[in-house]
Amino acid sequence: MRSAAAAVGLPSWSSASALISISVARSAAFWCRFTTGIALQIIAGVIKDFTAYKPQSHNTIGKFIDAFRHIGEWQPTPCLVALATVAICIALKFVKSLEAFATLIALVVVTVGVTLMHLDVEKVGDIAAIPNALPPFVVPHFAAIPGLLLGGLAVALVGLAQAAGISAAVPNPDRSRPSTSGDFVAQGAANLAGGFFGALPTGGSLSRTGVAVSAGARTRWAGIFAGIWLAVLVLLAGSVAELIPMPVIGGLILVIGAELIAGRWADITLVLRTAPLSAVAMVVTFLATTQLPLHTAILIGAITSLVLYCVKASQSASLVALRPVGDGGWERSEVPDRAPSDEVTVLHYNGIGLFAEVPRIDEEWPTVDYSHHAVVVLSLGTIPDVPSSKVLKSLRRWATDLHDNGGRLIIAGVSPATARELTAGGVAELIGPDAIVPASTRVFGALDEAVARGTQWIAGQNER
Repeated sequence: MRSAAAAVGLPSWSSASALISISVARSAAFWCRFTTGIALQIIAGVIKDFTAYKPQSHNTIGKFIDAFRHIGEWQPTPCLVALATVAICIALKFVKSLEAFATLIALVVVTVGVTLMHLDVEKVGDIAAIPNALPPFVVPHFAAIPGLLLGGLAVALVGLAQAAGISAAVPNPDRSRPSTSGDFVAQGAANLAGGFFGALPTGGSLSRTGVAVSAGARTRWAGIFAGIWLAVLVLLAGSVAELIPMPVIGGLILVIGAELIAGRWADITLVLRTAPLSAVAMVVTFLATTQLPLHTAILIGAITSLVLYCVKASQSASLVALRPVGDGGWERSEVPDRAPSDEVTVLHYNGIGLFAEVPRIDEEWPTVDYSHHAVVVLSLGTIPDVPSSKVLKSLRRWATDLHDNGGRLIIAGVSPATARELTAGGVAELIGPDAIVPASTRVFGALDEAVARGTQWIAGQNER
């Protein structure tokens, strides 16, 4: 006798670990390829700070290729300053008591060293002056809103997607679940308030997150305190930041980018081992992220993931016939080619209600030609609350075929939301309200009730 899990088409414990690994790989695939590409973008963005050579390419991979093709144009002093920053930062990470302060110590030590030795490298002050003052309050130019609306929507979508990617890529240290809705609301409120102080649109940042994590951040309060300390430092010593050498910033960002890529490596190998289709999508999204504008890469990655999801869902959809056993349980059996007369045939639907699954289910659905008083009980324990319209049409077609041949369809394990959809889709009217059996808190309760109703219906038909 099979287990109860096997009886309803669920994975047995012997295969659970493999299925869990594949599920994790598919959910992580998009964000690991996206965040890895963004990490490379971050590193590519500081090539000029690291080497004093500005790559001419417009895409990430091209910047690396162009930089190494012109390695002779790299300036020794910025390279040495950046390498010193990287070396100090990495060395301090091996000292447990100093690990959280590695980034700050490397920044201060190398900046002081460059200043004392009067090394000729680009500094923050060469790019822009930093006054000892906070941004003033300004009234936005509301008349410009119509012209900026479409572009603002695109920026918001990119910012939200990147924030969601960071949330998935960098788990909370306390293992608590991230609140994507809360993150979105906070990000929108921050941008709304920032607009009154001349702030640029902002969102989640892998580089800032990497700095916070490497410094030992444990909660969201780290971001709040970072903003408070930044305001204090700008007021008291904003102009001092002009002394920071750009190669130091480049070296620190190089370390942070490398840590982000290393942190994704486990997910990448998991995807490659367990999910070949997701691995293809991972490569596609990675190439898009490094070769195309960010908003285009996000769109391509999302569409690729959606297509793969539909393909895998349609492949996994199936019908499983269930047969009662002596102890009141059920065992799995082959779906019959034809629904037998004067019997109740129990089928369990393994799927999620996507339109792409219907052709596969149609191939497995038993015929009802020349059947007499055949009842088919369909268990929908895994269907979502809102099945696709094509699934509703198929249910109506299967119910009509049974009715035209003197049979009946009974649907078991229906949630309240699904019941409303079946009513709105005309299925309830076709099969009758008593043919929709609500889900039960008792295991197989709805299925037992549906079979009892089907058996009673057959007996009533034969008595006529």
